[in-house]
Amino acid sequence: MQITRQADYAVRAVLYLAHLGTNERAATSTVAEEQRIPPSFLAKIISQLSIAGLLHTSRGARGGVTLAREPQDISLLEVIEAIDGPIQLNECVGEDSLCTFDDDCPLRPVWSDAQNELVSRLKKTNFAQLMQRNKVLA
Repeated sequence: MQITRQADYAVRAVLYLAHLGTNERAATSTVAEEQRIPPSFLAKIISQLSIAGLLHTSRGARGGVTLAREPQDISLLEVIEAIDGPIQLNECVGEDSLCTFDDDCPLRPVWSDAQNELVSRLKKTNFAQLMQRNKVLA
């Protein structure tokens, strides 16, 4: 299983903006260049993150992109799901389970537990924590 390239780009863009601070705007062209994201791809990502309430955008000479909330209030899960939709390891794990074995399947509990652990980890990880990890590595 792998998140999409678009979700990876979204995470990198949000992390970049988190480093700038809540009140500082960045031009999308700057974010694209600094994070090596194709500009046309980033425009779509920014739009989706804005619709999800994670970013604010403004046009014009003083325009740009900024976080809509503090970095500690934005989880990794929110960013990934804003781009890729809900995380689902296997279609049998969803609410509308498609498992033909129903409760007799020995795999469904394993997939469910793994998905719950992943979602929980991503939900607990916020961008303030990621910035701290980045400082330790620098």
